Amino acid sequence: MRLPSRRQALAAGVFSLLPTALGATPSYPGAPITLLVPWPAGGGTDLTMRTLADQAALDLGQPVIIQNRPGAAGTLAMPALVRSRPDGYTIAQLPQTVLRAPHTRKVWWHPVRDVSPILQLSGTTFGIVVPSDSPFHSLADLLVWARSHPGELTVATNGVGSTPHLVMLELLSLEGTPFVHVPYKGTSEQMLAVAGGQVMVGVNSTGFAPYVESGQLRLLVTFGEHRSKRWSDTPTLKELGYSIVAMSPYGLVGPKGLPIEIVDRLHDAFKKALFSAPHLSELAKYDQEPTYLGSKDYGRALQERFVAEQGYVERLRLAP
Repeated sequence: MRLPSRRQALAAGVFSLLPTALGATPSYPGAPITLLVPWPAGGGTDLTMRTLADQAALDLGQPVIIQNRPGAAGTLAMPALVRSRPDGYTIAQLPQTVLRAPHTRKVWWHPVRDVSPILQLSGTTFGIVVPSDSPFHSLADLLVWARSHPGELTVATNGVGSTPHLVMLELLSLEGTPFVHVPYKGTSEQMLAVAGGQVMVGVNSTGFAPYVESGQLRLLVTFGEHRSKRWSDTPTLKELGYSIVAMSPYGLVGPKGLPIEIVDRLHDAFKKALFSAPHLSELAKYDQEPTYLGSKDYGRALQERFVAEQGYVERLRLAP
């Protein structure tokens, strides 16, 4: 049998390597994906994001591992995200506070330029809660007491610069009433503090739902455009005469430079997960619904909200 010449053997070797040489890559994803969640484990947002991650993993064929980065009003996932490689293996939830942060303090990252938008997921219903044995049975009761005891009302939120914090600043500024702000890293510890009487008032997302439904807390008002379907007896700030509406939509982003084919793959998997029955059921526990936007529309929305947050911060005189 005639053996191939050295030249023929080399040529065969070259052609066998052509797929790699021409830039072919293993199918994505080929390893677990880390999803940074800027809230503590066990809170409402964390639980809904875990359900979302589990559903997306079914489509992606790889685990989506939640990594909690709580603190600083939901902005601590950004440094880790921006430092990560744009390979699709690190993504993050982006809350509204990330768009506000550069207007209130110095940060080295940019919430629009340094991210690759994947999709918008949902928004949050916020409200004011008090202990079940509180003398405040309405927002009016709370405001009457605060006006007669200036600087004594203690108000817990999920962090300095968070949406609940800014809403209370605006509301009580309109009433000319100072208050003591008590920031917490997350909803669970905050709600336990309010229910236990360590603070008089709590303002947060509907992670307070289990405490309201168990009778530990009383819901006085919500911040949506319309009344919550779940708590239809509770008025909104808007219908009480305050032109304040807060919803804080959030979504998923990757680091800057994420290849479009990876963005599309993540978008499709997480969109499917967003509308899955387990995730919709988990959202409903916190009076939330999908507010889906695709990658391009979500990117435009982030830019618009970033500009709007600057005006909000300037109006409240919170700029450094």
